Amino acid sequence: MPKFVYDFDEGNKDLKDLLGGKGANLAEMTNLGLPVPPGFTITTEACRHYLGHGTLPEGLQDEVDEHLAALERTMGKRLGQSDDPLLVSVRSGAKFSMPGMMETVLNVGLNDESVHGLADQSGDERFAWDSYRRLIQMFGKTVLDIDGDLFEDAVEDVKKARGTENDVDLTADDFRALVDRFKGIVRERTGRDFPTDPREQMDLAVKAVFDSWNAPRAILYRRQERIPVDLGTAVNICSMVFGNLGMDSGTGVAFTRDPATGQQGIYGDYLQNAQGEDVVAGIRNTVPLTELERIDKASYDRLLDIMETLENHYRDMCDIEFTIERGKLWMLQTRVGKRTAAAAFRIACQLLDQDLIDVDEAARRVTGDQLAQLMFPRFAEDASGDGVKKLTKGMNASPGAAVGKAVFTSERAVELAGQGEDVILVRRETNPDDLSGMVAAKGVLTSRGGKTSHAAVVARGMGKTCVCGAEELDVDVKAGRFTAPGGVTVEEGDVISIDGSSGDVYLGEVPVENSPVVRYFEGELSVEDGGELVTAVDRVMRHADARAALAVRANADNPEDAARARRFGAQGIGLCRTEHMFLGDRRQLVEKLILAADDAGRQAALDALEPLQKQDFAGIFEAMDGLPVTIRLIDPPLHEFLPDITELSVKVALAGDAADPKDRELLEAVHRLHEQNPMLGLRGVRLGLVIPGLFAMQVRAIAEAAAERSRAGGDPRPEIMIPLVGAVQELEAVREEARGILDEVKERTGVDVPALIGTMIELPRAALTAGQIAGAAEFFSFGTNDLTQTTWGFSRDDVEAAFFSRYLELGIFGVSPFETLDRDGVGRLVRIAAEEGRKARPGIKLGICGEHGGDPDSVHFCHEVGLDYVSCSPFRIPVARLEAGRAAIEAADAPSGGAR
Repeated sequence: MPKFVYDFDEGNKDLKDLLGGKGANLAEMTNLGLPVPPGFTITTEACRHYLGHGTLPEGLQDEVDEHLAALERTMGKRLGQSDDPLLVSVRSGAKFSMPGMMETVLNVGLNDESVHGLADQSGDERFAWDSYRRLIQMFGKTVLDIDGDLFEDAVEDVKKARGTENDVDLTADDFRALVDRFKGIVRERTGRDFPTDPREQMDLAVKAVFDSWNAPRAILYRRQERIPVDLGTAVNICSMVFGNLGMDSGTGVAFTRDPATGQQGIYGDYLQNAQGEDVVAGIRNTVPLTELERIDKASYDRLLDIMETLENHYRDMCDIEFTIERGKLWMLQTRVGKRTAAAAFRIACQLLDQDLIDVDEAARRVTGDQLAQLMFPRFAEDASGDGVKKLTKGMNASPGAAVGKAVFTSERAVELAGQGEDVILVRRETNPDDLSGMVAAKGVLTSRGGKTSHAAVVARGMGKTCVCGAEELDVDVKAGRFTAPGGVTVEEGDVISIDGSSGDVYLGEVPVENSPVVRYFEGELSVEDGGELVTAVDRVMRHADARAALAVRANADNPEDAARARRFGAQGIGLCRTEHMFLGDRRQLVEKLILAADDAGRQAALDALEPLQKQDFAGIFEAMDGLPVTIRLIDPPLHEFLPDITELSVKVALAGDAADPKDRELLEAVHRLHEQNPMLGLRGVRLGLVIPGLFAMQVRAIAEAAAERSRAGGDPRPEIMIPLVGAVQELEAVREEARGILDEVKERTGVDVPALIGTMIELPRAALTAGQIAGAAEFFSFGTNDLTQTTWGFSRDDVEAAFFSRYLELGIFGVSPFETLDRDGVGRLVRIAAEEGRKARPGIKLGICGEHGGDPDSVHFCHEVGLDYVSCSPFRIPVARLEAGRAAIEAADAPSGGAR
């Protein structure tokens, strides 16, 4: 029978899968001899059994009895003992940090008898009754699913009657009255009395924590952070220590470095005479952690020693929760701290310089998603603009520049964001129920809370811009407005701008500019002038490039994009979409091609297009001189170059006999070319086989542009890609024609420009017959956008709006297969095609050119499969470069040395 319960002295930090992050780290701190209140952890295996079967696993209760008895012996008192009660906290703790997304219940074990024992032992009746009302309030909301506002409203009523806005001004009699009122709420809302049996309280709290794994906000957070749905949460049962015993007690959160910037120093928040939930909730504004030196120097000095111990032990920035009970410091939690993207790069290089980690580990500590965040625009230094007015300054909790309409509820944020509006969620403070609004919003602004409040921690984890603790703002959520200094009122729908790097809040839309990291990639900002952040990015990127096995190319269709891609580090073009060259004024030439009544008319249209195509390719070859350029011959159905069938039909019908003859001719062509499912119709290689001269014109333009570039002293390296091949015979027919044209241009110009001819693998049949196709192809490029559509049977334009959100809710997708490659389905086809292609043609070049080429997880998959390159949009090239290096490092660490 598996072991379901571990004392804190039985585990270690490497057991996160079993004990969750919180339990594993409590065990690690216990092993280090740090002051951790005794307790035990119920494993994630027990949670998974409970969620899967609806019952606790056999033997769990006996193990809990045994470990609770041991805890009672250690503490010298029993759970809920009337004269001197042992009280415990029941807290969640998944493998991956999910701040505030699951449940916690404090002060378990209090009842009408033990509250008097707690009062006697503490010598503080007010503290005892405050602790009891907290238990009923948290238990009622968490375990009994009672609306938390009912309890909050009751507290507000008592404070109003007392004439105060602060909990600390309430008396023992006030809390005793609140206990009675809270019991009444429980009875009224559940039809039962608040449970007074201490063990029943604990058992119900454990089940509530298990159930909270599937709470809507937890599901949403996991989806946002791509956390697997089947991990489950552990439950930590820990003897209570109290920060609300008076002004010599308190609770706080500390970071060993600034989680917003990465700067070394003493960062965190402290709140006297409070319990831990008060700090995270942001209900009372905290003081900076440095103030603790003045309040309690002995505890402050001890805390600094522990912070140094933990950072050196974990070799990373640590996030620490602590409580001081009458001058005694207790550690309640530690974990590797969530941080902003800028902090991640800075901290990785700082730890490298301190010899705590090596350069490979520094690259592991950052991600492509974080690099992408650093490339987002920021507010211009001159924040002036039409109607822009600075309102106030709060705490710079999570950096970035966010502009949007002010909204005051999560529901409204989701609603407007769904309509395509950019919004800023404005709250007094956020709580876990606001997660959906935080995800939907461009940024978060709160008037309360500090850098360790719920809003700050969650926003940093999501890479969302956040300003907290803007105390000068009077936020009225119910009225949907806030008032700033000077009487400026901002209503819902007014545009505001928040700067998460400085904490500044503006009315109006502040202009933005390129970030320093983008200017560095563009070559506009040197490493020396870019400061610590740019230096850190450069350092990591250079190492990633050195380690990468995958090359990174660009999807670029014009010389400007090609040049920018090269500045960003592209090693060629993996996809040049020639159909993009037929738009604008050239659309008329395509119309002439389609409407041509005979071969002569068709050839005239092709002859007019050819010099324009040649000019396009010449510019791209110049921008990518010396690097491969993969050019996809025209792919989409020709009707896409004609007017919309409905609009044109209406126009002709309304004109009647006076309709323009050309419109009638166009309408006839549109009807002739109309297809019920053009995605699977006359497109790609089929166009080249059905419309004589179309592909030949493009190949000739490529060859002549390459010859011209070569004569000018350049080094063009064209690769001609035939799209939508499903059978080798299709490729052979086009390849034969293309080779003939290449030879003809070589003979006419006297310039030999070797050009590879390959195909795009974007149909399941092509992947499954890749061994045959490789006989005629010198390279494969996996078009994973269409391959995903044809594998799943999806039309992307239709299904994303129709049912993808429901599929994500049901867990059918962990993430959209158009964002991250579906490894089990589409990925399996890619793997088959790569293996069979290499078997048939050992030297065949393999790449990927769908949008997945810039997705971090997909880049890692491409490395595992052994592709030669990934190709993505110019802006994503640095992301792909970083992830290519990280993939190589991770593969080298794997027991087999990686799959390549």
